[in-house]
Amino acid sequence: MKKNDNNLGLSINSLKNSAIEMMGKCEVIVEKSVKAMVDKDVEASRKIIVMDDEIDDLRGYIREQIIELIALRQPLAKDLRTIYALSIMSTELERIGDYAVNIAMETIKIGEDEYVEELIDIPKMKNVSMAMLKNAKEAFKNNDTKLAQATALEDDIIDELYNEVYVDCIAAMHRNEKNISQAVRLLLVGRFLERIGDHITNICEMIIYSIKGEMIELD
Repeated sequence: MKKNDNNLGLSINSLKNSAIEMMGKCEVIVEKSVKAMVDKDVEASRKIIVMDDEIDDLRGYIREQIIELIALRQPLAKDLRTIYALSIMSTELERIGDYAVNIAMETIKIGEDEYVEELIDIPKMKNVSMAMLKNAKEAFKNNDTKLAQATALEDDIIDELYNEVYVDCIAAMHRNEKNISQAVRLLLVGRFLERIGDHITNICEMIIYSIKGEMIELD
């Protein structure tokens, strides 16, 4: 039994490492997607769409390993909590990758047109969300529930910045009807980043659940 327990521990650690790898790839793809938008780099945006495949592959690997663990290893309650949390976290991370792709697609649609509003709050939203993701990764590595909880609270900053994006885009639409199409796309990008913050908050909730066994809402 001791040998089986050790093997189970090694398997769960492998899953955790895969989730941490997913977090790192999500950091990279979101950073690149917003940079490409700021730079109006359509070619870079096209490459970002392909990058998401690696995140999807990791999600698939984690899902398959979870099924195998549950079917063959009969994990105990604490291990089941961790496995469940990892399943949810990998889904949340996959969605973050999808939103990075959505940002890249909006950049491609805007092309090289001048922006109707200076991109100030969108890069700020990205900066806050990526700081959140880095801290969530550290909390996960170190079983730090306090850091996970503090990280989730940063989502309020993203929400406030999104409100600024909304106000600016609506003003641009009223200023000139020709701005409407692009302003809608900028609003979508803001919304994608706002949702990324929500997904990171959900990840923080799962980190706390995996450690303490308590399901709490941090939004």
